[in-house]
Amino acid sequence: MDGEKGILRYRGYNIEDLAEKSSFTEVMYLLLYGSLPTASQLAVFEGSLTQHTLVHENIVKVFEVFPAGSHPMGQLMTLIASLSSFYPDSLNPNKSPEATNLTIIRLLAKMPTLAAMIQKKGKGHPVLYPQNKYDYVTNFLYMTFGNVTEEFTPDPVITDAMNKLLILHADHEQNCSTSTVRIVGSSHANLYASIGAGIAALWGPRHGGANQEVLEMLEYIRDNDNGNVKKVVAEAKDKKRLLFGFGHRVYKNFDPRAKIIKKACDNILKKLGVHDPLLEIAKELEEAALNDPYFIERKLYPNVDFYSGIIYKALGFPTPMFTVLFALGRLPGWVSQWKEMRERNEDIGRPRQIYTGEIQRPFVGIKERK
Repeated sequence: MDGEKGILRYRGYNIEDLAEKSSFTEVMYLLLYGSLPTASQLAVFEGSLTQHTLVHENIVKVFEVFPAGSHPMGQLMTLIASLSSFYPDSLNPNKSPEATNLTIIRLLAKMPTLAAMIQKKGKGHPVLYPQNKYDYVTNFLYMTFGNVTEEFTPDPVITDAMNKLLILHADHEQNCSTSTVRIVGSSHANLYASIGAGIAALWGPRHGGANQEVLEMLEYIRDNDNGNVKKVVAEAKDKKRLLFGFGHRVYKNFDPRAKIIKKACDNILKKLGVHDPLLEIAKELEEAALNDPYFIERKLYPNVDFYSGIIYKALGFPTPMFTVLFALGRLPGWVSQWKEMRERNEDIGRPRQIYTGEIQRPFVGIKERK
């Protein structure tokens, strides 16, 4: 990453090229193994994923006892961590590279199935099993939006947008969740437990919940400001109100991911013919941020969270599912970081801290304390 210049690369490849010319599974392979796959390597990799998409029926039983209305991230965190109970061989920290790779493949393959199960449960619909005839992203969309009562084939425009969203979220240096995965994994905790910890970190609204905050902000503007975007922008400029989805902690220029996803967002809205007051408010806010000198001078451009929330809303994902989708995209990055750390045999993580309390005090019995 180069925050000053607005550059993001995965293993040397510009994010723009990867998003435009590759698939999510190609990017997975790149992050995991260090180079883009050949056609034959990709076919073997995708074939391995396809063979491991089903989850154990007892995991489905665990899933079924979650209370109705329980948060999707709580469900995902529990289900991912539970995989270590179903694959006890993953607990061995000294496994062969081949055995470790199988654990990685299992996790990558089952994540879309689990995410789709969570979406279906929220709707009260029966779960759909994965179909081997579909590629990774198409299979996820089928399990998420298909129904047992009819045939379903995802629109290519939607599949392309979902590929791009997942690619753009695949890795992003040592953010909170990635650092969590590495430090938990440094204890030689198994991969499933390490990723479960990363999901817990991502769940926080200051991290993975950013795109959810964007939608909640739009809902507030609709319900409490009568959709008056000019008023909202004026209050933001007077520092009377916070706007979510603008600017970035690292990128001091335009978020390079936002440029890519804006185009996909426009394509999705046009293709679906969506007419939603929230999306109209979002477009007005975007227009203000891209043209108002206040936002331009401060480089408060719409970021990837702004556009991803709009797309997820347009596709029909409920707001609490947004962070699950973030986790689905970030998974190969987390796994790659865990894999790198284990292959380097890094020492256990132990962050240092500066103690600022009393240095030494005499002990006073409880009766004498005042």
